[in-house]
Amino acid sequence: MGEAKTQPAYQRGLDFEQVWAALMENREQLKENAREIKESQQETDRQLKETDRSLKELGKRFGDFTNRFGEVVEYMIAPNLQDKFYDMGLDFQEACPNYKVRSKKNNIHFQVDVYLTNGDTAMLVEIKTKLTISDINEHILRLEKMRKYADLRGDKRTFLGAVAGVVIESDEREYALSNGFYLIEPSGETFNITPPYNKPKEW
Repeated sequence: MGEAKTQPAYQRGLDFEQVWAALMENREQLKENAREIKESQQETDRQLKETDRSLKELGKRFGDFTNRFGEVVEYMIAPNLQDKFYDMGLDFQEACPNYKVRSKKNNIHFQVDVYLTNGDTAMLVEIKTKLTISDINEHILRLEKMRKYADLRGDKRTFLGAVAGVVIESDEREYALSNGFYLIEPSGETFNITPPYNKPKEW
């Protein structure tokens, strides 16, 4: 004898039509729930996009503020650098802010916040609102480019480096001085220049 087929056990008193109607009602409820979830997700996506736009706008405004503040710092420091370095025995007759080098032929491109020079020596000064290790490393590369550019032109001058910052943490201070840079930092209403720990590095 074959096995007897069992029928689905419905709650006593419910026929097939009633069970089917209940399933269809649940189906419509599931559809409604899915629709609400989708609408909620769309609203969440809209809010996230709005937040992203707000953050980008805030970042742009903060970046503009930082750039303008950096420019103010440059204008404060640059005019007095010659006098400060003269007191340290370095006589620079010329001071050029925003000095740019662009040699397409030799693929050498860089910009210096302040370029001080005399007949024998030049000083490249990088000014930042907050000085970082990365800024100092970039300035080392900048001086290497300057040396290469000068050699290509037969320029035998010695190049020195200096970094300045409104905010300078102790690690950055030590790193700059240990790498042969002059360090320029605020002091009251003016600024001080600290010479490197050892002999200034020459490029």
